[in-house]
Amino acid sequence: MNHAGLIKRLLAEQDLKYRDFHASLLPNIDKKSIIGVRVPTMRKIAKEFVDSAVKGAAATSAKGPAKASAKNMPKDVANFLDKLPHKYFEENQVHLFVVERIKDFDECMRRIEQFLPYINNWAVCDGKSPKALLKDESRFYAKICEWLKSTKPYTVRFGVNMLMNFFLDERFSKEHLKLVAAIDENLFDDDSTGAAQSQKQAASVNAARPTDRYYVQMVIAWYFATALAKQWDATFPYIKGRKLSPWIHAKTIQKACESYRITDEQKKILRGLK
Repeated sequence: MNHAGLIKRLLAEQDLKYRDFHASLLPNIDKKSIIGVRVPTMRKIAKEFVDSAVKGAAATSAKGPAKASAKNMPKDVANFLDKLPHKYFEENQVHLFVVERIKDFDECMRRIEQFLPYINNWAVCDGKSPKALLKDESRFYAKICEWLKSTKPYTVRFGVNMLMNFFLDERFSKEHLKLVAAIDENLFDDDSTGAAQSQKQAASVNAARPTDRYYVQMVIAWYFATALAKQWDATFPYIKGRKLSPWIHAKTIQKACESYRITDEQKKILRGLK
C-alpha cells in the first residue's frame, strides 16, 4: 500500500454522519479536510499501511537492493511521512499513529519534530503514545521542556500531553507542575477583572487564533485534573492556593469532579474552592 492506496483505504471507510459530528468538534479546521473515519479504524489502517510496506520492502530486497530510508524504514512509509502538509485530517492522524510504531528513539523523535509544525487541531495532538521516546527519558524530557516553550500552540499542547501520558506516575516530579503552571502564567497576568479577563480570553496565545488559545487552556486544566487524581498531595496546593488563572482553576475543578478517580471527599473539598 502506497500513499495513494492509503487515501483510497481511508475514503473507503468514510462515515458521513460521523464526519459531520466530528467536524463540529473541530471548528478551527475546514470541514472539507475531514473524511470521517473513526479512531480505531485509523489505527487499524496505519498498521495495515506499515505492514504492507514492510512486506513490499522485503519482497523488493529479495530481488535486489532494498529501497528504504533511515533505520530501514520502508520507502512507501518514509515518502508518506515526508510529504507534508497532508490534505486530510485523517492523514495527520494516521501520520502520528505510524510514528508511534517506530521503535528507534532518534528516528521517532525526528519524525515527531518534523510533524509538530503541521498540527492545527487538538484531536491530532491527543491520544498519542510514542513509547520509543521512553528509551532515553532524559532526552525525551528535555524535548518536552522545549515544546512547552514553543510559540506554536499545538506544539505546547502536544508537550503537555506527553507529560500527562508518561510523567504522572513513577516518572513524576513536582517540577512538572511548575512547568505547566508557567504556561498558564504566560497566558494571563495578575489582572483578572471581568473586562480585562474577557479581553485576555479573546486574545491570542503567542499570536495564535482564539480557538487555539482555548485548546491550550483546556489541556492545562486537563493536566492538573489528571494530576489531582494521580498526585493529589503535590497538586492540591495549586488549587488551594489559587495559583492558576481563574478560568483554568475552575475548569480544573470541573474536570476533576467529573473523574471517577477522584474520591467523593476530594470532590467535596474541590467544590468548596470554586
